[in-house]
Amino acid sequence: MLKSGRLPELLAPAGSPEALSAAIEGGADAVYFGGPSFNARMRAKNFTYETMRENIALCHAFGVRAYVTLNTLVTDRELPDFVAAAAMAREAGADALIVADLGGAAAIRHAFPDLPLHASTQASAHNAAAARLFAKIGFCRTVLAREASAEEMRRFIATCGMETEVFVHGALCVCHSGQCLFSSLVGGRSGNRGECAQPCRLPDGSGRYPLSLKDLSLARHIPELIDMGADSLKIEGRLKSPEYVRDVTAVFRRLLDERRAAADDEMKYLAAVFSRGGFTDGYFTGRIDHAMLGTRSEADKDESAKQTPFVGLTRTIPLTLDFAMRQGEPVRLTVTANGKTCTVTGDMPLLARTAPMDAEAVKKNLCRFGGTPYRVERAAVTVDAGLMLPVSRLNALRRAALAALAGEARPDLPPILLPASPAGARPDRPTARFETAVQITDTAKKYFIHRYLPLDRYDPIADGVVLPPVIFDGEQDAVRTLLQKAKAAGAVHALVSNPGHLDLAREAGLVAHGDFRLNITNEHTLAFYLSQGLVDALLSPELTLPQIRDMRGAADVIVYGRIPLMLLEKCLGREVGTCAACEAGQNEYTDRRGEKFPVLRLSPHRSVLYNCRPTVMSDKRRELLAAHVAGGHYLFTVETADEIDAVIAAYQSGRAPTVPVRRI
Repeated sequence: MLKSGRLPELLAPAGSPEALSAAIEGGADAVYFGGPSFNARMRAKNFTYETMRENIALCHAFGVRAYVTLNTLVTDRELPDFVAAAAMAREAGADALIVADLGGAAAIRHAFPDLPLHASTQASAHNAAAARLFAKIGFCRTVLAREASAEEMRRFIATCGMETEVFVHGALCVCHSGQCLFSSLVGGRSGNRGECAQPCRLPDGSGRYPLSLKDLSLARHIPELIDMGADSLKIEGRLKSPEYVRDVTAVFRRLLDERRAAADDEMKYLAAVFSRGGFTDGYFTGRIDHAMLGTRSEADKDESAKQTPFVGLTRTIPLTLDFAMRQGEPVRLTVTANGKTCTVTGDMPLLARTAPMDAEAVKKNLCRFGGTPYRVERAAVTVDAGLMLPVSRLNALRRAALAALAGEARPDLPPILLPASPAGARPDRPTARFETAVQITDTAKKYFIHRYLPLDRYDPIADGVVLPPVIFDGEQDAVRTLLQKAKAAGAVHALVSNPGHLDLAREAGLVAHGDFRLNITNEHTLAFYLSQGLVDALLSPELTLPQIRDMRGAADVIVYGRIPLMLLEKCLGREVGTCAACEAGQNEYTDRRGEKFPVLRLSPHRSVLYNCRPTVMSDKRRELLAAHVAGGHYLFTVETADEIDAVIAAYQSGRAPTVPVRRI
C-alpha cells in the first residue's frame, strides 16, 4: 500500500538553456545545471552567469527550483574562485548548490550560511553515517550512490536524517561515483574535475565492452520509490539533447502524478528516446550480472533520431490579476500564479486634467505579458473616476509584481565555522598496504612503520586494517564483527576510505587514518577530516608535487604502487576471466592498446581495477622532500615477496625504474 505523503521532486538535467526549457516543458519540479567552471560536465554547453540569471528567473516563474552544480574537486589555489562562483550562482537566484568537495562546501557555508547545499553523488555517500557527517558541514540533502539496492535505499532514507536524492534514469558509470581515476591517471582528463574521457565506453583488446553499462531506469519502480519516501528523483543527462530531457521528463511526470509503474509501451518509448540496448535496474533489484552490460547500437541511434524536435517552450502560466486605483491611495496590484500570491504598491494616482483613465485602458496596459511565460486568465481592474497614472508607472508596477512572484525566501540556516588550518606534521616514516600476509617480508616489517591488510584477510603480522571502500548500512554489522576480531588479534590502526566509515573505526577502538579515496585536494577538506578524528590522511593521487608541497598538516601521499582506477559494484572478474582466477588475483583487463590492468576481488563480489603502470618515485627523493613528503605510502597488489623487497631496496638506494611507470 502506498503511503499518502507528498510526491518526490522530479529533478531534470539541463546541459543548456534549451534543455532547461525542455525540462520545464516536460513537467520537472526542479532542474540542475552547471556554470562556466567547477562542474562535472564541462563538455556540456552549460551556462554563463548572465544566462544563468535569466534561466533561473524562468524556472521560478514556473515554480521550478534551480540547482547549480559546483561538483568538482577543488585545490587550495582555486578556493577563492570556487567561492566566487558560488556567490554568482547565489546572486543569480540558485535555490541550492550541488557540491562534491567537502572543504569547498565548508568554505561556501562559511561565506553564505543562507545557501542550501546538496552533497553530490561524487561525494561517495552509500550509507547513512556519511550523510550525518555531511550535515556537520551544512549539507541538507545527499545524493545516494547509484549502486544502492532497494533495501539499502530504504534504510538510508529512514536513517540519514536529511533529504535523499536518488537517480532514476540515465547513464550509469560502472565505477562508484567519486572513485574513478581511470580517465585522469591514464588519459590525463580528470573525471573528478569534469573532464572524463569515458574509457569505460571503449572496447577492450578483444573488441568487447566489459566496462560499458546499460542506462539505468527505475521507471517500473515508481510506487516503491514513493513509498520509501525518497525526496527527489533525479534524471541523468546534462550531455543529452533537449528532446531527451523533454521526453524522459514527461514520462516520469506522468508516472509520478498517477503514482504507478511504467507500462511496457512506456519502457519501449523511453528506449526509443535513448538507450544502450535497453535499460538495467540491476543495482536496485540486486540482479548484478552480465545482463547489465550494453552499448549504443546503430539501431538505438536510428530510434533516437525519430524524436520530435524541440522548438521551444510552449507551456504558459495562468495568472490572475487584481488592480485598484483609488483616489488618495497608492495604486495596488495583486497577482496570483502557481498558487502564489504577491501584492505590490506603486505611486499615488494623479487627478487627470484632460484624459482620465478608465478600467479598460488600465487593463490593456497591465495585461501586456509578451516575452514572459504568463497568460492572463482573469483580470479585475477597479479605477476611480477622474484619475490617471503614467503608462511607464503601470509597466513598472507589473514588472515589480512579476519579480515578487519569482522571488523566493531563503531558509534560515545557521552559520558554521570554517575548519582551521590542518593540525599535525607530515608523517616521516613510510607506511604500506598489502593484499596478503605472505607479502609482508622481514624487510617490509622493518621498513614500514605501519603495515595494513584488508579487513577480511587480517593477520597479526600487520598492525592495521584497510576498511572496505564500500560498506552499505546492511553490511555494517558484519564489518563490526570483523573489526572486533582484528582488534582482538592485535590490530591498532585502520585506513578509512569513506566518510561514513569513521564511526566504525572509532567504535572498534582503532586509530583512524584517512585513505586516498577521501579525495582530499585542499586544506579545508583535510582540516575537516582531522577534526573528525583522523590522525592523518593520504592526499588525492590527482595532486601534483607543487600542490602537495603547498598543503599543510598531517598528510601523506602514495609514492609507490598500482593506484586503483575503478571501484566496481559489478564483478569485473567474471567478465574478463574466471572466478578461480579472481580468487587467485590473476584476472586482468586488457585495453585496446594491449595494456594490462590487474583486476582484484573485494568481498563479496566487488572488483577493483588497478593501473597498468605503478607509480614509482624511487629516484625522486629530492623532489619528494621538496614537496615535504618524507614518509610516503606504498601500495602493494600483485607483487611477489621478492619484488616487494626489490622495491624497498630501490627506494633505499635511489635506483631509477627500468620499466614504464607513472610519476606524481
